Amino acid sequence: MPSSTTGLRPSGTSSGGIMLELVDEHGTTIGTAEKVSAHQPPGQLHRAFSVFLFDTDGRMLLQRRALGKYHSPGVWSNACCGHPYPSEPPFLAAARRIFEELGIAPSLLQEAGTARYNHPDPVSGLVEQEYNHLFVGYVTAEPRPDPEEIAETAFVTAQELAALRESAAFSAWFPTVLEAALPAIRKLVGTTGW
Repeated sequence: MPSSTTGLRPSGTSSGGIMLELVDEHGTTIGTAEKVSAHQPPGQLHRAFSVFLFDTDGRMLLQRRALGKYHSPGVWSNACCGHPYPSEPPFLAAARRIFEELGIAPSLLQEAGTARYNHPDPVSGLVEQEYNHLFVGYVTAEPRPDPEEIAETAFVTAQELAALRESAAFSAWFPTVLEAALPAIRKLVGTTGW
């Protein structure tokens, strides 16, 4: 068990809430901060991850975030995103959150690079200032989303995604992480329109 001087419990939380890793521009850990405070303007650069999952037909799994989320509620986004706990490897954090949010285990999950961005959320006023580790993989089971996290899911083709982006709200980070992950997505799913 971590010492009481760190204030961390094994779950990556402290008495003040969930803790995140603060990083420098190269992704090197420089400290920790409580999750909500790290997202207060102007935002603190912290480690995050984003996952893109596909079915065997090459359709991308999207989630619409639950309306009760404190940040970006009710908008569409990639299959899963979140923050590793301090010292938790991003790959393990991504697999953990996929199971927690979607009730499934990914197949062939692989690294797809990183993206660094600073996206203010105009609705909540919070700021996504993230060094984001990207992952791509397959899903072979039917998602069983946690309703506290996800309002609904959808599998979409590239053309269906383009149409949905014209008619529905997406997370502020989605365009950035999608663009950064596209080379790995195309390598994973081949010639399916991505």
